[in-house]
Amino acid sequence: MKAVIMAGGFGTRIQPLTGSIPKPMIPLFNRPIMLHIVELLKKYDITELVMLLYHQPFYIKNFFRDGADFGVKISYVTPLQDMGTAGAVKAAEKYLNERFMVISGDLLTDFNLKKIMDFHADNKAKATITLTSVKDPLQFGVVITDKEKRITQFLEKPGWGEVISDTINTGIYVLEPEVLSYIPEGENFDFSQDLFPLMLKKQDALFGVTAKGYWRDIGNTDSYREAYHDIFRGRINLKIDEPKQDFVGKDLRIGADVKLEHAGGLEGTVVIGDNSQVLGDVRIKDSVIGRNCTIEAGVKLGRCIIWDNSYIKKGAKITDSVICSNVRVGQGAVLEEGAIVAEDTSIGDEAVIKADVKIWPKKTIEAGATVTSNMIWGEKWKKALFEGAIIKGLSNVELTPEFVAKMGCAYGTSLPKGSFVLGGRDSSPSSRMLKRCFVGGLLSAGVNVRDMKMTSLPLLRYKLKTFGEVGGVHFRQAQDDPALLEIVFLDGDGLDFSSNMGKNIERTFFKENFRRAHHTEPGVLNDINNVGDFYREGFLRALDREVLKKAACTVVIDFSFSPASQTLPQLLNELGFSVIALNAYVDEGRGVQPKAKNEALRQLATIVSSLGAQAGFWLHPTAESITLVDETGRIYSGVELLSLVVAMLIKSGQKGAIAVPVQAPSTIELMAEQKRCQVIRTKSSDRAMLEVATSSEIVLTGTSDGRFAFPRFQAAFDGMFAIAKLMELTAICGVPLSQGLSGVPVRAFLQTSLPCPWEMKGGIMRKMSEDSLEKEASFIDGIKVHFSDDWVLVLPDQYLPTVHIVAEAKDQKAAQKLLSEYQKKVEGWKKELL
Repeated sequence: MKAVIMAGGFGTRIQPLTGSIPKPMIPLFNRPIMLHIVELLKKYDITELVMLLYHQPFYIKNFFRDGADFGVKISYVTPLQDMGTAGAVKAAEKYLNERFMVISGDLLTDFNLKKIMDFHADNKAKATITLTSVKDPLQFGVVITDKEKRITQFLEKPGWGEVISDTINTGIYVLEPEVLSYIPEGENFDFSQDLFPLMLKKQDALFGVTAKGYWRDIGNTDSYREAYHDIFRGRINLKIDEPKQDFVGKDLRIGADVKLEHAGGLEGTVVIGDNSQVLGDVRIKDSVIGRNCTIEAGVKLGRCIIWDNSYIKKGAKITDSVICSNVRVGQGAVLEEGAIVAEDTSIGDEAVIKADVKIWPKKTIEAGATVTSNMIWGEKWKKALFEGAIIKGLSNVELTPEFVAKMGCAYGTSLPKGSFVLGGRDSSPSSRMLKRCFVGGLLSAGVNVRDMKMTSLPLLRYKLKTFGEVGGVHFRQAQDDPALLEIVFLDGDGLDFSSNMGKNIERTFFKENFRRAHHTEPGVLNDINNVGDFYREGFLRALDREVLKKAACTVVIDFSFSPASQTLPQLLNELGFSVIALNAYVDEGRGVQPKAKNEALRQLATIVSSLGAQAGFWLHPTAESITLVDETGRIYSGVELLSLVVAMLIKSGQKGAIAVPVQAPSTIELMAEQKRCQVIRTKSSDRAMLEVATSSEIVLTGTSDGRFAFPRFQAAFDGMFAIAKLMELTAICGVPLSQGLSGVPVRAFLQTSLPCPWEMKGGIMRKMSEDSLEKEASFIDGIKVHFSDDWVLVLPDQYLPTVHIVAEAKDQKAAQKLLSEYQKKVEGWKKELL
């Protein structure tokens, strides 16, 4: 039997370890990761190997050559372009005229491959996917099988709301050669996203076998370190080239020509590569030292990985860290747990590298410096760039001008040269400063920028829905902390970036593979000033002007010092409103905190009731969400406002479908049934809701936090239009807002959030899925279980180590009972998973 080893990846996620070598060649106990895979295959008599290369192929060829030194026969295939996983295997078709195995070159596993092959043969499968259970299934493909082990469903790298199991695709497959006929020649084609779903659709013999044993995808630096920890603990046995020494109570592996002056300070498993020196009295526990290294006296190493040709000066203390090749660590330097130092870096004497800091290649850390965050270009760096469509960080600390300029260049590189991007910002001085840096990066990549300057996000989205721009960015102060700044990325339709769009930019950013425009071809920056007029025309056209003018409503609006105060009052005046504007001037740098909002709402309620206004609105600084105060001074919660808007829309006789997220109250359906309106439930992400809003049948998309999109105006959340539309509906229905919910079924709606470590989320959702097998359940986002008219939803947060629980029932007591029951279940499952 033959095997195909996938060894062409860029290793982006495991940077900075892959600065100069491909990921399969990263050392694992002084031997390349892929060598352990080759030996595993050889153990089960799989000796004819095809290695699929792409990124830095010469390193792999130079090491393995024809395979004779390792007892195998190796053929190499190097596609001319990135063909995807299945497309790359298709390129090796001439070698694959019999049943074969596919395995990644960056795995660590001791699976019994014979059992996997036997399962495939016994079930007469066309394709068999090897499965295993993991704590964090998000970065892998979740696979669902039936009782006969036939695969029934794939979830490729799901969000937490989609996870219904923690059984994942290990990247080890057994395939029949006829499967290759499904893969198109010369096209990018993926196993998980293309080939296996196609086989599932064709009802081919596609099986999943759950393998027992150790498995780890060494996909990032944390996983790389954890692989070493597992080997030190004995969870997997690994071949080590250095011979074992005869020391009682110690597992010492010492290579050739090693100078070890004092072995008494060595504990646990310690490996020292050829021609290395360990001088004087040292303390080394559970560590691997490469070849040609020097460790001076007084050094303390605990669970460390040191590659070849590195020098650790006396008195240095390094804990659970990775030191790549050709690194110098100065005297008395301290590297805390999780530090990663890439090759050709010099760390000065007495320097401190804080926990989990990553230092990219060829850096110089001055003596006595304290490095508190990742260093790529000499500045701070975040582990995760995108949270959905947003990059968030401390202004001028994490989001520095250098960082933002390079981010603009990465974004520009992902776009066609000569295309146009729309830019805007709020009133914050930091937003203005950093947007200018970002624009510089875009221009350097040959992308033109149309600058709306200070504007509200709904206006920027409205312009993007017309032709002309391929995307947009908006810089704004974060809602929860005025020191934080957010960069919102939008696609050419004004929707939030998809996760794939963000990953493409991040990949370019990490690799620094920027497109630099010729000096005669940089992008051009132009101001764009007529969007307000364009927005005004659409705004007025989408409303019944006669009805509103006849109603002559008086409304009080707190603008929260946002740019919306320069747009909305004039629009409402044209519609016959009397507008009493609060906080309607632009106050640069003023952030709105929850306490300030609550105080503003109390003040707003007092003014509305005392003036006899028909309504009051608190407009969020982003101008995307609103909070309502009715004519009696009552402040509406987000859930109440959603129910009110739906009720008024239905009463007005407007026809069409209504879209709400999975956690919205079921009173929406109860109201819609009376008028035979359709309700569509969506995932809870903004992009998911707004993608649905682009459908022609949708008349409203609403959330339970005061955001509404009326697609006949624009398929985006717009608090300014929501104010006018709600007052139009009130006028059409002929009832005051305080009576808008009369006749609406009363239901109790409760929600809470529980802390949940990231590594437990998959297990929690598997437990929830198993608990729901005999119940009526839906899986739109999270797991929602129905009990006649009552329901409970368990929804993992996409960006926080949190699980949300939402319950609805006929009354408060029943809802609380349901909420408490599932709180206890989740807490119990967390204990079981410890």
